[in-house]
Amino acid sequence: MAAKTKTNGKHAQILDAAIRVFAEHGYHQSTIAQIAREAGVADGTIYLYFKNKEDILATFVRNRSEEFFAGFREEVRLLKTAVEKLSLLVKNHFETAERDMHKAFVYQVEMRTNRRLMRGEIRDALKMYLDTVGAILEEGQQEGSVRHDLYIGLAKRLIFATVDEVITTWVRSGGKYDLVPLAGPLVDLFLSGLRAQPQDRE
Repeated sequence: MAAKTKTNGKHAQILDAAIRVFAEHGYHQSTIAQIAREAGVADGTIYLYFKNKEDILATFVRNRSEEFFAGFREEVRLLKTAVEKLSLLVKNHFETAERDMHKAFVYQVEMRTNRRLMRGEIRDALKMYLDTVGAILEEGQQEGSVRHDLYIGLAKRLIFATVDEVITTWVRSGGKYDLVPLAGPLVDLFLSGLRAQPQDRE
């Protein structure tokens, strides 16, 4: 465990610098020396707050996931329907990505090259997301806005995979377009599907 507490301002300074370095050079190519230089601290200072480079990335993944779900839980309390809650989840996901391209790139691309994170922090974050979507869909079934024969296990993975792919494509494009306006059409696609409705054939 790091020698300093995680609330120290220097901890956040180093973490932010590391994300910029990971985004620019790639996680595996980045060095502690580069992170220290970007943060404006001595190399040895890094080890007062983090065990190693992997610990920095793991901390970033945990913090980003915790902040995202804490913000979502705070906002979702004001909503009543499952459709509203699903729309908020997707919109917040897109907004989080748009807020910082460096963080979005590291979260969508670089962190997935680390096998240990895939078995730990990333797995935990994915479980939280899938559980949240599953609960929303079950609520939708109860209120009648989601079909009762829906296979929740499949649907929640479909929703996550689609949102995740939209963000990854946006990141790889360099953020050339806005993500948030896509949230509404995407949720509508989830709920309405691809089949033409009677009015579409008229």
